Amino acid sequence: MTSKNSIKLAIVDDHRLFRKGLISLIKMVNEDCSILFEADNGTDLQQKINSSDLPDIILMDVNMPGMDGFASVLWLTENYPSVKILIVSMVEKEEIIVRMLKLGVKGYICKDVEPKELNEALIAVFNKGYYYTDFITGKLIHSLQQPQAESRKSIATDLINDQEKQFLNLACSEMTYAEIADRMCLSPKTIDGYRNSLFEKLAVKSRVGLVLYAIKNGFVPFDAI
Repeated sequence: MTSKNSIKLAIVDDHRLFRKGLISLIKMVNEDCSILFEADNGTDLQQKINSSDLPDIILMDVNMPGMDGFASVLWLTENYPSVKILIVSMVEKEEIIVRMLKLGVKGYICKDVEPKELNEALIAVFNKGYYYTDFITGKLIHSLQQPQAESRKSIATDLINDQEKQFLNLACSEMTYAEIADRMCLSPKTIDGYRNSLFEKLAVKSRVGLVLYAIKNGFVPFDAI
């Protein structure tokens, strides 16, 4: 069906039921595929990926708590560039799709895709290195036809989700990470995920870097610090 080699996969999605259903579907349509591991989000992925036994393809969602799809793709392309990423998501916004493709994902399909197309996507990404549907191609063409002038702030806005924006604002205060977790009614582990996600997306390495980025790009006014 594909080649003499088995396709090694990993699935990164915060919905356990969807992961299990996707695994069952993959096994049904392509017996050459094997699942190395599942992960809830990017942070979980970082803990489970094994450099001595890497997946050929990672099927990944966009919206996940903590370290989401954007931050996960950035981390993967920097640390494991040989691993191909296929986005499987219900998000069909043009700016999200185009941003993901620019970050280096090899394909983008919807979660309600037909089983036959899922198999075609897996084979294409494995053998050719990419899979673009007519829908995705149309989004790319439309994007290329738009004005290219795009501010740094608008790029960051595309990447940062609402929870991360709230965390970023609170990180600019004198609150500790533990206090931020209490304020957002989240666990410290989830807050660590937001922090690591922003480190990846904004290319900073510290809380000071987050604050400087927030001020420079207008997320918080200087006199509010």
